[in-house]
Amino acid sequence: MLDQIGTIVLMTAIIVNFGAVAVAMGGSLVWRISFLMIAGLWTGFAVVLAAGGALLGNTGLVGPVPPIGVVVLTPLVAVAVALVLSPALRRMLLALPTDLLIGLNTIRIIGVFFLLLVAQGRLGGPFPQSAGWGDIATGVAAPLVVLLLIIRAHRGAPVIARVWNGFGALDLVAAVALGAMSADGAPLQVFHTGIAGPLPVQSLPWSLIPTVLVPFWLVLHGIIHVQLRRGTTSFPRLHLAGA
Repeated sequence: MLDQIGTIVLMTAIIVNFGAVAVAMGGSLVWRISFLMIAGLWTGFAVVLAAGGALLGNTGLVGPVPPIGVVVLTPLVAVAVALVLSPALRRMLLALPTDLLIGLNTIRIIGVFFLLLVAQGRLGGPFPQSAGWGDIATGVAAPLVVLLLIIRAHRGAPVIARVWNGFGALDLVAAVALGAMSADGAPLQVFHTGIAGPLPVQSLPWSLIPTVLVPFWLVLHGIIHVQLRRGTTSFPRLHLAGA
């Protein structure tokens, strides 16, 4: 039952994330459709890999890096290259509303699924605790950070936003690293979970988290970081009386 619920929730999260960014993007309709097509193709590719068992291998495709690690890194490298080659794409992404980018992280409360998998005895070790509680904390704090930046009643709001953004990004990096070090028989295995077999995140539906959602959220954190550093954040302003 948990896997069925997870499939519905994760697919909904993917659709909401990509759809919201596509709607908010500037530029022509062609850019938006292209973005959705690429995102859809990558999601389909990630599903096919997981369904075919390609993420279950213990031998790294690149040195000690396990297959799922390569799949996580691939979209990040592709986005980085695209940003270098396309100034227009850079401008569009950096012009995305900051409140939207932060707000989309609210969806990360789905980290509760990691804790439910622990309760079912399907996950163990430090990975699910770090990924679960870290995502929940990031997701719960996201709307509060947005509200704080909109009100601007607190002069430290931008600093708080930077701390939240750094924590959210570090949470994702830590989750990927701990996952790679917890996979049974993986070249990078350090932690032994006491649970036989592959990690649930190496197969559907949970593989959608590291292969699709994690790279997406890391890109969002990167955009937010640049916006905060440059002071180009975009929020509807609401100044409290007497503030």
